[in-house]
Amino acid sequence: MSTPFPTTPALYFEPALLLKAQGIKVVFFDVDGVLTDGGLYFTEAGETIKRFSTLDGHGLKMLQRIGITPAVITGRDSAPLRTRLNALGIEHVHYGTEDKAPAAAQVLQTLGLDWSQAAAMGDDWPDLALMHRVAFACAPSNAHAEVKAMAHHVTKQEGGHGAARELCDLILVASGRYADVWRGYVA
Repeated sequence: MSTPFPTTPALYFEPALLLKAQGIKVVFFDVDGVLTDGGLYFTEAGETIKRFSTLDGHGLKMLQRIGITPAVITGRDSAPLRTRLNALGIEHVHYGTEDKAPAAAQVLQTLGLDWSQAAAMGDDWPDLALMHRVAFACAPSNAHAEVKAMAHHVTKQEGGHGAARELCDLILVASGRYADVWRGYVA
């Protein structure tokens, strides 16, 4: 006998957290330590390789599906990173950017949005200025202590291991669209 399929999503976030995350139209993501585990892997030829979570990637696609823009601002640049972001259809990307708040302001201007409609996820000090400006700041569980102290939400998952997906899910729930998207997969 098979187990009955659930009729409602299992995911739950505290109502106060969801209220804080309502109205988000763009989410800024760091890469190393957020979309990856933060490790730098080098081949014998000196090429940088990175590991990305497919859970995180699917979360970014779901944001796009409901009209929320994922954007990436990263201090590094590499061929694997460009390949991954291109495969995900991420249009707003700033590579090799240490001063992330001005880059985010540029994206906001391009999209016709303001800081009150933005969220950000970072893991280290270069992300602090951006996280300070957005309406909703998030950090992976393995982020630096100062970043976690500034975050409205610290994920249960670590960077590169589903932390970005957790934020995407939270934003989807806060938007009121999570259950509809979920039902599209279980129908």
